[in-house]
Amino acid sequence: MSVPVLELLNATVIRGDRPVLDGLTLTIQRDEHTAILGPNGAGKSALVRLLTHEYRPMAVEGAPPPIRVFGEDTWDVFQLRAQLGIVSADLHHRFVFGNNEGRVVAEAAVLSGFFATQGILRYGVVTPDMRRGAAEALDRMGVAHLVRRRLDEMSSGEARRVLLARALVNSPKVLVLDEPTTGLDLIARHAFMERVREIAREGTTLILITHHIEEIVPEILRVLLLREGRIVASGPKRSVLTAGNLSGLFAAPVAIDEDAAGYYYARPN
Repeated sequence: MSVPVLELLNATVIRGDRPVLDGLTLTIQRDEHTAILGPNGAGKSALVRLLTHEYRPMAVEGAPPPIRVFGEDTWDVFQLRAQLGIVSADLHHRFVFGNNEGRVVAEAAVLSGFFATQGILRYGVVTPDMRRGAAEALDRMGVAHLVRRRLDEMSSGEARRVLLARALVNSPKVLVLDEPTTGLDLIARHAFMERVREIAREGTTLILITHHIEEIVPEILRVLLLREGRIVASGPKRSVLTAGNLSGLFAAPVAIDEDAAGYYYARPN
């Protein structure tokens, strides 16, 4: 049996004077496509930062390590991030509005994935194989025609697919999607998530962090509900995505429907 993607054992993360993750115990296996659903402020983004080692959990002397990623509790951050493809609205914002002020073209954005950097490449040698890999990733995401276009000149949907190409350029074991369609319109969101479905079917493990139930693609079979830094439900999608569970999660009456394609939709009740 392959080692799990992520193992948390009573993991707690403190930011400021309060826990943003509180005693989480969780295992995600390879090929176990998983959605983590919760309202704003539930700790979802903190969980992503824990996975990427931007945040570190509290350690208790004599206790087992509170976190293992791919079976290891100690990682070089850059080596770890080479095995994790990450797409988020926050990353998009940093590329367009950060120090680069949107000057990054699509090819450079994707190439930066080889170096776990953001934006204009200042360090590292770009090889012909890397350029070929970047071109293939852009083509796979349907945005090869944008190779010389700046991210701030693209639509949000186009730029998000460029960042998806960046996430895949290292052939990562896991694709982490943190609120990936924030800011996208209906058509762009559908196009983006259809690409995600293809990636899941090709064998890359998905971890989706969202508060939009309709983003949970049919390939995702496991769902965790996160509230105030704690897991309040975990298990197969059909048993977790119930009106009762979601009403408790969002502290309001919620009705839920499933369509013939395997998508779920929630609405206030």
